[in-house]
Amino acid sequence: MASNPPGSCCYKGVKHEGDPVGEFVTIGDFEAYVSWPENKSTEHAILLITDVIGHRFNNAQLIADQFAANGYFVLTPDLFDKDPIPLNRPGDFDIMKWLSGEYHPQKKAHLPPVVDPIIDACIIELRTKYNAKKIGAVGYCFGGKYVVRHLRPDSGKIDVGYTAHPSFVDAAELRDIKGPLAISAAETDHIFPTEKRHESEVILKEVGYPYQINLYSGVEHGFAVRGDLNNPVAKYAKESAFIQALQWFEEHLKSPKEKSRL
Repeated sequence: MASNPPGSCCYKGVKHEGDPVGEFVTIGDFEAYVSWPENKSTEHAILLITDVIGHRFNNAQLIADQFAANGYFVLTPDLFDKDPIPLNRPGDFDIMKWLSGEYHPQKKAHLPPVVDPIIDACIIELRTKYNAKKIGAVGYCFGGKYVVRHLRPDSGKIDVGYTAHPSFVDAAELRDIKGPLAISAAETDHIFPTEKRHESEVILKEVGYPYQINLYSGVEHGFAVRGDLNNPVAKYAKESAFIQALQWFEEHLKSPKEKSRL
């Protein structure tokens, strides 16, 4: 494994204040949150693949809106068939049982055979309905695995990837990427600890695509989405990780003529 399986830290944190400005659309049989840039261009799109709290989490929607405010069309799908994990769910909850579908009304699992087709449908939607020329993907925690799995520009999938505090990524999946990948890591993270981060560095060097790993001190797993913004250290790390993602996409998603200073 290049990162460990999810744990309770994957759904604990702080809800952020703010009013999302996007809208909800339907793609096939699932819902998605859409955020438009001011110029309404869909040429450069971002597929935001959430943590386990899902696409209706206020924090995720505000992040999507932030990417849109910086010129990207953003699509954030419901990955869990209306079965996300509520923020700060009590300790008797078993996330591994949730992954296997035990809490879902129809026992639908939240594993690659179910999630991959949702990601594929979003990519097709972005390429066809919205005519996106380039697609970047952002994956937080749970979503990091699917950024890695679908980072396949040679197959018309994701062109450029970014993930913060990824979970459940297999080493073989990381070795199989076909494009640039950036990672934001927390100093304290039992899901993506030091040894897994170093293992990922070795793999990324071997595969030969552009990569970047930033380590943020004083923060824990989930900081880029659920950090306490009243804590100056957490607030800085969250904002810096977002800027890291923006700079990564500016460098690798756009042509030289399209690049502009952030």
